[in-house]
Amino acid sequence: MLSAFSNSLKIPELRQRIFFTCAMLFLCRMLAVIPLPGVDVAALQGIVDRMTASQGDMGFLGLLDLFSGGALTAAAVGALGIMPSISASIILQLMTAVVPALERLAREGDAGRQKIIQYGRYLTVFLCLIQGFGFAAALQGGLGLPMQEGEHIVILSKVPFLLLAVLSMTTGTMLLMWFGEQITARGIGNGISLIITVSIVSRLPGALSQTISMFKTGDANIFKLIVMVGLAFLVVAGVVAVTQAQRKIPVQYAKRVVGRKTYGGQSSYMPLRVNYSGVMPIIFASAILMFLAKVLEWIPFTKAWALSHLVRGTEPVYIILYGLMILFFSYFWVATQFHPVQIADDLKKYGGYVPGIRPGKPTAEFLDKTMTRITLAGAIFLTVIAVLPIFLNSMLQIPNLVAQFFGGTSLLIIVGVMLDTMRQVESHLVTRHYDGFLRKGHLRSRR
Repeated sequence: MLSAFSNSLKIPELRQRIFFTCAMLFLCRMLAVIPLPGVDVAALQGIVDRMTASQGDMGFLGLLDLFSGGALTAAAVGALGIMPSISASIILQLMTAVVPALERLAREGDAGRQKIIQYGRYLTVFLCLIQGFGFAAALQGGLGLPMQEGEHIVILSKVPFLLLAVLSMTTGTMLLMWFGEQITARGIGNGISLIITVSIVSRLPGALSQTISMFKTGDANIFKLIVMVGLAFLVVAGVVAVTQAQRKIPVQYAKRVVGRKTYGGQSSYMPLRVNYSGVMPIIFASAILMFLAKVLEWIPFTKAWALSHLVRGTEPVYIILYGLMILFFSYFWVATQFHPVQIADDLKKYGGYVPGIRPGKPTAEFLDKTMTRITLAGAIFLTVIAVLPIFLNSMLQIPNLVAQFFGGTSLLIIVGVMLDTMRQVESHLVTRHYDGFLRKGHLRSRR
């Protein structure tokens, strides 16, 4: 593996792509540290530190801050991160499955996809304006943080700050989106995914610092260290295995004679991924539960406040709802993105069939039944990975920032993106007759 990294720098094109990717990611991180005009960063950081020390978790604000690499709680130009672009992409993907006009565009090839990408950019700008205005207004109101008397986060007057903040954050997100597109086109790996991964990994030094503090203060011992290291290896190995796992459906193509040439007759397979939905069910479930808890807090009734307490943190009701929602959204994502009828029609159109299954409707039913079964295994795996940090935080008293790297959205994104990036690097190495990262076999694509 070490020789593969050294060989990567011997290929001029690959070396240029790697350096270009690193330069773009450095610029992305710069947007996470440049503060918005009119914000007292020192006062904001002091308030955030007090809240983290008292509650240990910042709820939905902490989830957004994770994907922005700390830019949100630092009130930086890139505070919104790349999430508006991802939200716009998810919205359009879901709408494509239910809006006939968008479905027709998706089937028109490159021209249709370019049109959908353009709609996504417009929607991203709209979401940036809405979210930027909400975040700027929240900064003026203290972000709902426990502020002491006389503390102020914003030092500018109301209207100028709103205009500057919204314009700056919208520009920051559009720059991040452009950087991601440039990485995809001229660098290595998927640009948007790499930006999110680097933002998450940027929190690793803080997690290591908290881990060291645990041992200094006597909150951890050698036994807990052994458990943490062993669990980290097991979880990462499990995530890699399930992320790469796929059910191979054999496909046979019939022979066709056109003139003097014979076409078809090959045997292939259709890969169905076990974890088809990726991290989307965890993101949907956590976001909805955190939003529900916040809405219940706003209702001026004692029972609503009690329910708000039940659907947050380490409460059993929260864990049960969290797991059930992950299971639901796993099937929901597959139902909206996996189209067995269309796949069966395409196979029939090109003379392909699944051995032992009749073409057409029986093939679609077989694919739907198979996908339903393997989705259950993927959904259970996602549920275990998502709930694991909660148990580590409550049972082993591991800080939440540290526990995030033992499971949940963070680990799934990091492992998935690293596998995709390594696969692309390996394809460059193998094409130029170098060994890949593995001496036996190759990394498989997640797609």
